[in-house]
Amino acid sequence: MAQIPNLDNAPVNLTSIRDQSQKELINLLKNIRGKKCLVIDPKLSGSLSLIVQSSLLKEHGAELRHLTAEPIQTDCTKVVYLVRSQLELMRLISSQIRDDTSKGLQREYFVYFVPRRTVVCEKILEEEKVYDLLTIGEYPLYLMPIDEDVISFELDLAYKDCLVDGDTTPLWHIAKALHKLEFTFGVIPNIRAKGKASTRVVDILNRMQIEEPVNTSDIGMPEINTVILIDREVDMITPMCSQLTYEGLLDEFLGINNGAVEVESSIMGVQQEGKKIKVPLNSSDKLFKEIRDLNFEVVVQVLRQKATSMKQDYTEMTTTNQTVSELKDFVKKLNSLPEITRHINLAQHLSTFTSKPSFLGRLDMEHTIVEAQSFDICFEYIEEMIHKQEPLVNVLRLLILFSITNSGLPKKNFDYLRRELLHSYGFEHMATLNNLEKAGLFRKQEMKSNWLTVKRALQLVVEDTDTANPNDISYVFSGYAPLSIRLVQHAIRSGWRPIEEILKLLPGPHTESKRSGYGGNQFDNLSGSMLNSDKVGDGRRSLVLVVFVGGVTFAEISALRFLSAQEGMAYDLIIGTTKIINGQSLIEPFVEKLC
Repeated sequence: MAQIPNLDNAPVNLTSIRDQSQKELINLLKNIRGKKCLVIDPKLSGSLSLIVQSSLLKEHGAELRHLTAEPIQTDCTKVVYLVRSQLELMRLISSQIRDDTSKGLQREYFVYFVPRRTVVCEKILEEEKVYDLLTIGEYPLYLMPIDEDVISFELDLAYKDCLVDGDTTPLWHIAKALHKLEFTFGVIPNIRAKGKASTRVVDILNRMQIEEPVNTSDIGMPEINTVILIDREVDMITPMCSQLTYEGLLDEFLGINNGAVEVESSIMGVQQEGKKIKVPLNSSDKLFKEIRDLNFEVVVQVLRQKATSMKQDYTEMTTTNQTVSELKDFVKKLNSLPEITRHINLAQHLSTFTSKPSFLGRLDMEHTIVEAQSFDICFEYIEEMIHKQEPLVNVLRLLILFSITNSGLPKKNFDYLRRELLHSYGFEHMATLNNLEKAGLFRKQEMKSNWLTVKRALQLVVEDTDTANPNDISYVFSGYAPLSIRLVQHAIRSGWRPIEEILKLLPGPHTESKRSGYGGNQFDNLSGSMLNSDKVGDGRRSLVLVVFVGGVTFAEISALRFLSAQEGMAYDLIIGTTKIINGQSLIEPFVEKLC
């Protein structure tokens, strides 16, 4: 099955965006005549696989290599580097060029920065004395459709960059990506933003529209009615909880990268010792599209029903005389057998994790922390995890959840847990704990927590959640409704004005504005509900783009799809994010590793 997702059912023409990116990359290769060695930053190769087949790159004379510390092995006289603007990558490129020079190899070198060049990277190339040997350009890949309703800006470290390192470059990238969307789909007339980073993105986007305006007369009615931007910092509780949807759990335990999981071949029923298999996961797989957003308990039942039904059909086939049309229907059903087998294998593998007492115990503890009822029980549980030396990231997830719901920990408890962590995991993690403190994720308590007020006002804990027939977004965490998605829900239903006091209790400022893309550049306040908005001219529902600055989890995406599918919903929702994350991938950049 194709790795490149099918975007035919996207609520807006995402195929045109992907085609444009593909065309720009092919043109870049065409402009360098003859055979060339295309050396790709390993972090980019996964992203590029969602845009263009490697066979197409080869057709245009490209020999493909990954950028590593090793010298390049190629007969080509032209070497093209496609890299992100990262300092360590500049040093790798410089080392390879110097290695070629020392061997007396005469080559032409091209460096294309993704999505744009930076002064500091060029400075490194100058210091390494290779700058004059290079032709430098840009490949402006600011956004990438990764499924029919999800766009990624592919900014891995945006959350840590902003919170710990004070680097706001990712915010410019996000604004640039949104502005690119506006050149295709029209100026987005309504903007809501919550959080320091999100409101900053709005300012940059408005400035871009003044400096490089989208010509509204060419585009007509904007296709995206509203953009809602939310900082990850506003809701750090959700990613610290274990996701309980099928896709969420696949990411938690197997790690979904660029729309695929990599598993041992034996898990998929293929007996090839030590071989790994890549399993694509996107909406091109009809069964996956049907079950990806369901709570995992329900997925197991659905797969069992499908397998039983297939078995009954087979029994009927072999014991009774069938008409030709009945045979045809049966063969049609057989076509879905590989999909059913694939997901039964994956679900069976997931069950080995979800049935472990340690996982179930952690789930109970997450719910206890979110309920904010039993401080001592939670404290002792985390203390015990530290003493047992459980994986550091698992400990930090619960610790951060505990710290945020309590607005930090009392000094005595904070100092004790900090000391125990350093004793158990090593004093090199002093830097890790400092990073977390700087980001406000694990800190001393300075004021009383307002989590109970927020939790009650937004009904974040829902008793007796029916995961099989859900009527609320809380099914994605079996009883906890993601705070971020509750904010989106309010924004769509009645605007943020009725919950203004609650918004003030959450991190960062919030803004609501109307942008007059038709003519002047006045930004006035946007008030009230969005539900009375008109439909797009051809009868389709209006579109709301929900952007997560700092990453979004698969469970939150599932909750938004659930909202979009509700009766009486006036909008289609699409999701934009710096990266798809889970608790582990969000924490890992904060963990300092000794070189």
